[in-house]
Amino acid sequence: MPTVPVRAIAVPAAAVALLAGTIQLTASGGASAAPAPAATKDKVLVIGVDGAVLDRVKAANAPNLKRLMSEGMTAPSKLYASPMASTSSGPGWSTIATGVWPDKHGVKDNSFAGKQFDTYPDFLTRAENADPSLNTYAAADWEPIASADAGGPIYSPKVDERLGLKGDANGYDVEDPKIAAAAADRLKNGDPDASFVYFGEIDVAGHSHGAASQQYLDAIARSDQHIGKVLDAVTARPTYAEENWKILVTTDHGHTAAGGHGGSTPEERETFVIAKGAGIPAGSVRHDVRLVDVAATALKHVGVPTTGLDGVPLDSPSGDAFDTLRPKLQARTDETGIPEGVKGHTHTPPAGWSVDNSKMGTGGITEWRGWSFATDDFWTRTQRDQGRELNVRSRDVFAVADSDEWADKAHTGTFDSTLVSPKWAVTGGTTRTLRFQTHYQHEAGQTAQVLVSYDGGAPTVVKSFTADAKAQPQALDLKVPSGAKDVQVRFRYAGDNNWFWTVDDVRLS
Repeated sequence: MPTVPVRAIAVPAAAVALLAGTIQLTASGGASAAPAPAATKDKVLVIGVDGAVLDRVKAANAPNLKRLMSEGMTAPSKLYASPMASTSSGPGWSTIATGVWPDKHGVKDNSFAGKQFDTYPDFLTRAENADPSLNTYAAADWEPIASADAGGPIYSPKVDERLGLKGDANGYDVEDPKIAAAAADRLKNGDPDASFVYFGEIDVAGHSHGAASQQYLDAIARSDQHIGKVLDAVTARPTYAEENWKILVTTDHGHTAAGGHGGSTPEERETFVIAKGAGIPAGSVRHDVRLVDVAATALKHVGVPTTGLDGVPLDSPSGDAFDTLRPKLQARTDETGIPEGVKGHTHTPPAGWSVDNSKMGTGGITEWRGWSFATDDFWTRTQRDQGRELNVRSRDVFAVADSDEWADKAHTGTFDSTLVSPKWAVTGGTTRTLRFQTHYQHEAGQTAQVLVSYDGGAPTVVKSFTADAKAQPQALDLKVPSGAKDVQVRFRYAGDNNWFWTVDDVRLS
C-alpha cells in the first residue's frame, strides 16, 4: 500500500502554554524545550447499517451505537421520494457515497440506470483522485456497493482495497460477521486513511418482520456487536494515540412498522447520521444535517476539497437565520393529518425578518396563512406525493408559502404574502450576489418574485419564477447603485389554490 503522509496540525494556545510549562532547564541555566509531540494523522471511518430506524436503535440493546450518540452527535434527517428517487438502497447508498442528491448522481432505484458516478464519484474514489497517497478501503455484503454485480459498484476500482461479499444470496446473518472480522483486521493491522464498512442484516429483518418487531430489535443488537468489533479494532491500533479519527454511522432509508420501504411515508424517508470526533460536542443533537454531509465530512477530514458537493462538512454549519426558530415551533392547528406530537411550524419570523400579509386573504388553513416557517417532517406530512418531499436542499427550518394547503379550508380572497429580509449593508457601485435555496412548483395563475430595494426605495423585481425550480440553489447578481448603503430583499408569492414556494439559507455574498 502507498505510504500515508503525515499532516501537521496547528497547536492551540492552551497547548502552547502547556508545552511552555514543560520546558526543562539545562545545566548552564538555559532552557530547552521538551520533545515536540508527534504530528497527527487524520483518519475517517464511515459505517453503514442498511434500513435502520433511529427510534428502534434507541430501543434496542445497542450499547456501541448508544455510546457513539452519548459521546458525539445524533442527527435525524429525511430523504427524498419519487420522482427524484425511491427510498431504496441504490439511491440511498449512492447519496451517502457521492455527497450529492439523486438529481445529480442519477441513481433513482436499485437498477442503477442513469448512474453518473464518473461525474460524481464516491468519496473514497474522490480522495484517491485528489491524493493517491491516501489509503482507502471499502467492505460490504450488498453487491452493488463494492463489486461490479447488480449495477454497481458504487465504490469504484480506484479504491485501494474492496471486499465485496454476497450477503443477499448467502444471508446477511452469515456475511455480516465476515465483514466485521475482515474490516476489524484491516483497520487494526493496516493503515487506511478513509474507510467504508457496511452491514445489511437490519434491513432483512425489517422486510421479514417489520420495524416494530422484536426480530428487528434483535438484528440491531447483532449489528451493534459487529460495529463494536470494528470500533475496538480502531482503538487497538498501535498508533491510535497519534491519530485523529472521525467516526460516522448512517443508514440509507427507513422502514415501515409492518416492514418495507421505497415509498414516501415519513417512516420510509427516515435516516440519521451519528458522528464522533474532535470538535463534535458530546450528546449533541442537530437537525440541519443531511445524508449528503457524510461524504463531505469524510473528505474534509482527510484534507480533500468538497467543491461541487451538495453536502456540507459537519464542522461548517450554515448559520441560517431560519434555523434559530426551532425553539418556537408549534404543533398542528388545522392540519389534522399531522400527529399531535409533531412540532414543526411557526408564523414568527427570525430577528430582523418580517412577513407582509396586507394583501393576504382571510381564513384558510391556519398553519399556512401567509409565509410560514416549517420543517420537512411537518410540511411534507400535509399531503404526500405532491412534490414537497423533493425539497432536499433546504435544511432544518425553512420559509414556505403554500397556497395549495392554505386553500383546503374555507377562505376569502387569495394567497398573497411577502417575506421581507433585514436591511443589509452594501457599498454603492459594487456587485453583490444574493444566494438562497429554493423549491418552487409552478402552476399557471401563481407568481413568485424576488424584489430588492436600496436605501428604502421602491422594490424592483430581479427574478420571476415562471417554471418549476425544484430543489435548486439560486445565485442572483445585484448591481448596487452608486451611493447606496443598504439593500432589502422581498420574496412575494401570490396564488389561488395553486402550488408552493420554499426559501432557505438566504445570504448576500
